[in-house]
Amino acid sequence: MTKVRKPKFNLGDLVYLVSGGPEMAVKEIKLTYSSKEFTGEYDCQWFAGKKLERGTFPEESLTNSNPKP
Repeated sequence: MTKVRKPKFNLGDLVYLVSGGPEMAVKEIKLTYSSKEFTGEYDCQWFAGKKLERGTFPEESLTNSNPKP
């Protein structure tokens, strides 16, 4: 039996890349189309100046505390 993976972050949580970077907000928790199970990835969004940016990141690359304050 395969263990179902649970997301570490919730919608709206503020996260950072482990390697550093801007503060981002979790916009979507990625789920499989058929079984609606967590894929291990999140869609995040952030502002680069006045421009809204968006990207998809694996859970292992994200943290909820700023690694480079």
